[in-house]
Amino acid sequence: MNFSYQNRPKILESMEKMELDVLVIGGGITGAGILLDGQSRGLQMGLIEMDDFASGTSSRSTKLIHGGLRYLKQFEIKLVAEVGKERAIVYENAPHVTTPVKMMLPFYKGGTFGRLTTSLGLKVYDYLAQVKRVERRKMLSKKETVTREPLLKQDGLRGSGVYVEYRTDDARLTLEIIKKAYELGAKAVNYVEAKHFIYKDKKVVGVKVEDLLSGQSKTIYAKHIVNATGPWADHLREQDRSKEGKYLHLTKGVHIVIDQKKFPINDAIYFDTPFNDGRMIFAIPRGQKTYIGTTDTDYFGDPKEVKMTMSDLTYLIRAINGLFPKQKLKEEDIESSWAGLRPLIHEQGKGPSDISRKDELFLAKSGLITIAGGKLTGYRKMAEKTMSVIAARIQESESRQLPNSETNKVILSGGEVGGSAQFEQFIENKIPFGKEVGFSEEEARQIIKKYGSNCQLIFELAKEHFWELERTGLPLVVSSTLLYSLEHEMAVCPADYYVRRSSLLLFDIGLVKKQKIER
Repeated sequence: MNFSYQNRPKILESMEKMELDVLVIGGGITGAGILLDGQSRGLQMGLIEMDDFASGTSSRSTKLIHGGLRYLKQFEIKLVAEVGKERAIVYENAPHVTTPVKMMLPFYKGGTFGRLTTSLGLKVYDYLAQVKRVERRKMLSKKETVTREPLLKQDGLRGSGVYVEYRTDDARLTLEIIKKAYELGAKAVNYVEAKHFIYKDKKVVGVKVEDLLSGQSKTIYAKHIVNATGPWADHLREQDRSKEGKYLHLTKGVHIVIDQKKFPINDAIYFDTPFNDGRMIFAIPRGQKTYIGTTDTDYFGDPKEVKMTMSDLTYLIRAINGLFPKQKLKEEDIESSWAGLRPLIHEQGKGPSDISRKDELFLAKSGLITIAGGKLTGYRKMAEKTMSVIAARIQESESRQLPNSETNKVILSGGEVGGSAQFEQFIENKIPFGKEVGFSEEEARQIIKKYGSNCQLIFELAKEHFWELERTGLPLVVSSTLLYSLEHEMAVCPADYYVRRSSLLLFDIGLVKKQKIER
């Protein structure tokens, strides 16, 4: 049965007819990781998401699988080491959604980093994150820095350090994890909201849910229930009457997108804001665009209503123009934007940028397990930590020992490309198949790079339904990937495709405005 919008009701119905080993509430990167970890250990896992998969924080990040250089400033040594190693695992398991990019860290007189601290910090970073020799840091003089990035402000510039970070497509990474879990037998559905918990002898044993597309109510039972809802985690803890002690501290991050013609940079750049507020900003090239972010401000509103404000926009524009004064960027240069929430664990007396990004488990007397905090890069370790609690409970209640987590070896959906070392050759080998069914060489290349080994399914769909797709009036690259997202990625509405399956709304909004897709 395909992971299709058409099969979605059947998958939900099958979840209602059984008692799952584990039900995960929340279809972001954390919930997806738990789903895969448990299913790969032999449990019957299920997942529900009240919106689309990755529709919250997991599609609104800075889209970096990174080792967290900034955390060296906070002396989060263990965190840097752990996520640095994790990004290498993600890269090997899913090279099609993870791309190494050069990151420049310019340093200025009076800035956060100087030549010595930058050199030392990047050297420590390379060591902790076990960076490959060819990707280790390189220090540049002022002249070398300006030659490489001529738009940089030169007044006060002392030089720069260049190191490697890994850019990702956060929403697609989440999807590929869920699809792999589904391939292994897990059950997952979007647009299903957990309405309230069901208890037996004061223990949570199930969830009353509503299918938000059909309006139908259903009951899903599970031996163990995990709350992985990110910004909504405390809401479910309140329902369970188990919110006590530590609680979430939501902060908002905003990113803006500008065309490369107006902001042409060669490398990703990580720089101090000109406001002496301790913040640093990323400017990251992606295709024909550059995206910039992020802000970091306290957020107290409805998590569903998070959006960019004029003050957010002004802050980012001023930050860019402070470091790139030649560009004189204006509000009208912004093509698109996104805003997301970081569900951090509150720390008394600390501001948004100073709060640790470490994850934490909350174990309620009812049996509800809540996982909160953490980073995109650390999703696999967060899943392993959550499943270790469940494994201990299974050992105690069923005298059954689960195997250890081996998701470090699980190739994600689309990742069957021979590893990162063979990915470029895989792309070249597959391009002729794409050209054969009507794609240009560049279109075929982009499909292969985005969908990895699943590109073959897209090429086959394009060939089988060529004339039907032609009649849609959409470009073949749009119509074929749209059909794939409907039949193999449970896309339901235009935003599912345009925002999370393809990212076109973020990085090619001009193309989207020319198209029309009915729900």
